Amino acid sequence: MAVGITNTRDEKYLRLLAEKYPSARSVTREIINLNAILNLPKGTEHFMSDLHGEYEAFCHILNNCSGVIREKVELLYSNVLPHEEIKELCTLIYYPSDKLRMIKRENAATLEWYRRTLERMLEIARTLSSKYTRSKVRKAMPPDYAYIIDELLHAQKDEDNNQVLYHASILDTVISLDADDFVISLAGLIKRLAVDRLHIVGDIFDRGDAAEKILDLLSEHHSLDIEWGNHDILWMGAACGSEVCAAAVVRNCLYYHTERTLESGYGISLRALTLFAEPLYPDRPPMEAALAAVTALQFKLEGQLIMRNPDFDMDDRLLLGRIDRENHTINIDGVEYELNETLFPTVDQNAPYELTDGEREIIDSLTASFRGSAKLQKHTAFLYDNGSMYRVFNGNLLYHGCVPLDENGALAQVRLFGNTYSGRALFDFAEKAARGAFYRRRKDRHELDLMWYLCCGECSPLNGRKTKRFEHAYINDKRALHEEKNPYYRFYYQRETCEMILREFGLDPDTAHIINGHTPVQTVKGELPIRAEGKLLVIDGGFCRNYHAKTGIAGYTLIYNSHGLRLKAHQPFESKEQALRLNLDIHSGSEIVETETRRVMVYATDNGEALQNEIADLCRLLELYREGVITPKE
Repeated sequence: MAVGITNTRDEKYLRLLAEKYPSARSVTREIINLNAILNLPKGTEHFMSDLHGEYEAFCHILNNCSGVIREKVELLYSNVLPHEEIKELCTLIYYPSDKLRMIKRENAATLEWYRRTLERMLEIARTLSSKYTRSKVRKAMPPDYAYIIDELLHAQKDEDNNQVLYHASILDTVISLDADDFVISLAGLIKRLAVDRLHIVGDIFDRGDAAEKILDLLSEHHSLDIEWGNHDILWMGAACGSEVCAAAVVRNCLYYHTERTLESGYGISLRALTLFAEPLYPDRPPMEAALAAVTALQFKLEGQLIMRNPDFDMDDRLLLGRIDRENHTINIDGVEYELNETLFPTVDQNAPYELTDGEREIIDSLTASFRGSAKLQKHTAFLYDNGSMYRVFNGNLLYHGCVPLDENGALAQVRLFGNTYSGRALFDFAEKAARGAFYRRRKDRHELDLMWYLCCGECSPLNGRKTKRFEHAYINDKRALHEEKNPYYRFYYQRETCEMILREFGLDPDTAHIINGHTPVQTVKGELPIRAEGKLLVIDGGFCRNYHAKTGIAGYTLIYNSHGLRLKAHQPFESKEQALRLNLDIHSGSEIVETETRRVMVYATDNGEALQNEIADLCRLLELYREGVITPKE
């Protein structure tokens, strides 16, 4: 073993590193480069949650980076350009292809317009690129125009204006040959430079009808992570082959009228279900009949799952067998409720949770369709590759639902499959099981069952409330519909509780924050997204249109840049057509959560820590080169 190397593994690693950096000069060059990166400002992080299939609103907020791009444009041009020109420039950056077509139809796309517009877009890109290395900016550029954009971004005035004339000549040539494509490429670069990292804190699916379009868009994003939500895990469970998850997904789509996502988005046909349901409910339109049939099927499958998993402690949800068929009522917790459904043609009073032969055919067909949908399987793999139950990133803790607590505010002890878990261990166990459900496929039924529990279990970290699906389906009396929440939702207003949770996940409670989704912030009732003296931030303000009346706004997002944390409150988005025609933007109010006393640089981030470790390894390799322990390959 070579002198100066402590063990065989250490020697292998350093010799592999020497393959990449074969000389003292190459090591020195990389150390200089990495040290320079450490002293750049940290990139902007963009946090979004509870998208719920609302593609147009999501797309717009992704395009305008929660107002970051508009802020940069106004910083540069508020004292130079009229307000209407600023709005049009922003819209062009958000939707370059569509806006260009509109401008050309109006015969406004003159050579002078192209020159003026490109010069302004280059200036915006130049401003946004200032916090990155030139190498990183080049990698962000579209390959076909990388050289040209790089030249134009770094124009320098000289004594005879040679550089200025040179760059003007480049711009003239671009305009004469392929101006539109260049505008589109520049717009893409601006949006990419505006946000360094995107965080989706759960619930891409349900309620809106274009979740698959959101996932298509996310799959093209340059840097992101996803913290799974309860609606996501339900779709993931269906994709893994869970019958009960498949039935619940189909029912949700029928209930929220988002069948398009299933049929057009993922190629999962509802024809067999509709044909099965129509003769059972002959007086109802086909889709209403299908909803009624799959609802009964879902509660049968849920009943079977609850009975084979006593640890879930959900026997109180076994309601299908307690219906009084003569009086059309049900007794829940000593209260008699009238049912809004009087027809249960598939439910046998003596065996309420047994499937009929027809139901067995339907659920087998639906489950096979979920597993056989190439696009859904691709999106599910994407969610597994880029997602997790929680994430610790740059000193913040991100999760969708809750950390289950008991009535005293301590970490709840949750028993699952014979073992007890709490806090971080509960999240870790749930993630391991969820991954097993996808990668092992039906080899462990417990894992598939847990996918359903994670969606709607009272002590699930993705849910945290007693979900009353039966009551919402069959009872109109609002007394029966209240869903009691886990004590977490009382205690998370207290700083001590949030600090306890941060310590549980290995974070410094003095500097870290919890970024939470899942529960819409009811702004109209005076609720605020900031909890526990700023330790916890709720960023589900209601993307979904169905929530707007309840919340009063259309969602919160969060921006974390080198200057601090800012919550952005968004007003409802009209439509993409309105945005293009009238240059309308989503109005986004900004609230400063925390301002850094000193600008946060890369060395203070997770990436900075990794770079510092890499520098330490390179310094050691350089020392071994100089001592002759490893021979450089000059």
